[in-house]
Amino acid sequence: MENYNAIKVFSATKARERSELGEEITRWIDENPGIEIKNTQVKQSSDSEFHCLSIIIFYNRAQ
Repeated sequence: MENYNAIKVFSATKARERSELGEEITRWIDENPGIEIKNTQVKQSSDSEFHCLSIIIFYNRAQ
């Protein structure tokens, strides 16, 4: 993994929130034009009732 100096985590458990996660991430990227994304990870966890989707963005902030 490349070097980075910040992490942003997006997560959702409800189906509607999960389906809107991409738009939320795109909006955040648009609102933070000075960042350089170095890597991303997608994680999923579940129990008997909920499915949690997490997207983790590793990035560098503008110095």
